[in-house]
Amino acid sequence: MMIQSLDYFASLVQQDDSIPLFEAALSIAQDADPYLDLAAVQAEVDTFAARLQKRLAPDASSIQKLRMLNHYFYQELGFAGNVNNYYDPDNSYLHRVIHTRRGIPISLAVIYMEMAQQVGLNVKGISFPGHFLMKLSVQSGDVVLDPFNGISLSREDLEERLEPFTRNQAYPATLPIGAYLHAAHPRDILVRMLRNLKMLFTEQQRWQHLLGVQQRLVILLPGEVTERRDRGLAYAHLDAPREALDDLEAYIDERPHASDTEDLRRRLPGLRDALRRLQ
Repeated sequence: MMIQSLDYFASLVQQDDSIPLFEAALSIAQDADPYLDLAAVQAEVDTFAARLQKRLAPDASSIQKLRMLNHYFYQELGFAGNVNNYYDPDNSYLHRVIHTRRGIPISLAVIYMEMAQQVGLNVKGISFPGHFLMKLSVQSGDVVLDPFNGISLSREDLEERLEPFTRNQAYPATLPIGAYLHAAHPRDILVRMLRNLKMLFTEQQRWQHLLGVQQRLVILLPGEVTERRDRGLAYAHLDAPREALDDLEAYIDERPHASDTEDLRRRLPGLRDALRRLQ
């Protein structure tokens, strides 16, 4: 089942200019629920959007539509940030977010943006440091929203949120705030969702779950050999020495002078011994 779901995911993210974000993000949940009915979840969101569409006047402005979507999404449907259990992996699986109405900023944003698109609003995601945001470009400028609660953020709010990151020099302090507000590409949004899960599963040492995440990251980022390295380490934890060797040797070949290469080289003999024992 996993291979089929990975093939499906690979087909969705193949063309950079036509990635269906909601569908691809939803399919990540097949790692948690292999028999998930993706079409049923999509139909549920389509129904939400259709209900809202009926309420919108034909000549409603973008701002009017946005206000109505905000009220509908957060007040009526009851979506909100999962403040009580922020680090639960379920917050990254869209079908579970739709069921519980609780998620993290990026998962809430993906659902919100799908509904926005269906009612004619081109809401985009923003890979802001620390907290994923959304924006709608209107004649007077950009309306920037916090997906956690739908609140509109001022320039001062954004500068305040950015300050800890520039203070710690994780991001350049010299860049204007607008440099952090570019629309995120669907591929980058999917990577950010998966890396959230990667961090959780690594900390929890849930290697099988981590492997599923790494399989998808390797598909999304075929040129990033570090993702192959991390998939190889997941395979090593799962006693799959052949697959681990393939990935770790590929990384060592491409990055012979990387800071972790010597440590990885020292792991290879043990993996080769394990492979011989399996044969």
